[in-house]
Amino acid sequence: MKDSCAALSKLLEKYFDQEVTDEERSFVEAHLLDCHSCQDLLRSMEKLRDLVKAPVEEAIQKEDFQWTWQKIERGIRLEEKPAFWENLQSWLQTFPLFQRKFWVPAVAAAVILLAITAPLLFKKTPSYPSPSVVEYVESQTHNVMVYELEKAKVTVIWLFEGLEESSIS
Repeated sequence: MKDSCAALSKLLEKYFDQEVTDEERSFVEAHLLDCHSCQDLLRSMEKLRDLVKAPVEEAIQKEDFQWTWQKIERGIRLEEKPAFWENLQSWLQTFPLFQRKFWVPAVAAAVILLAITAPLLFKKTPSYPSPSVVEYVESQTHNVMVYELEKAKVTVIWLFEGLEESSIS
């Protein structure tokens, strides 16, 4: 019987922890029916478990787990303090104006408006005014020049009273 007890010692620990298969369970239980030394070993394991289990259960009854959890939760919050940008982003998300649903159409509208107005803003205007007519009349005593803008309906008249003499060298 001593050889079978030595082979059973590892199985007996697994049997005590309820980690054996059905075949191993039936083998251990059959052996325990005939072997008093293995029965004593199993009883000593049970006594040891009870000795350890009693103070643990007593401590569990005395412990305030709500207070312990609050302490753990407070420590987690202190470690996981969000960055400034995350705080700002969460604060801005409370306003509907800063949500993505608003920005996508607003940006699209701004781009379309810019595309429409850009040619008007950067349009090159000619340096010459609208079409005009210049007439010049010379006489012996007076010279007259008439300048008319067609669209603005502006007429400018210059009257030169004396003849200018041009010197040719």
